[in-house]
Amino acid sequence: MKAKRLRELTRDELEIKLRDLQEELQNIRLRSSLKQEGNPLRMRELRRGIARARTMLHEDNRGIRRLASGKEKA
Repeated sequence: MKAKRLRELTRDELEIKLRDLQEELQNIRLRSSLKQEGNPLRMRELRRGIARARTMLHEDNRGIRRLASGKEKA
């Protein structure tokens, strides 16, 4: 997922997205270890998406860059 789209999410939405990405990566790793499916490109995309989401949360915590507030969304 692109950083621009992640920045449009609220903190709660970003935390949910992070959890979803982590679960999907865990499922792909499990399937890969069982030799059922191994999509290295998708695994790389998920790892990068997780890193982006964590970075955004860290930046928000430190006050470097604020996330979107829930008030802007209708």
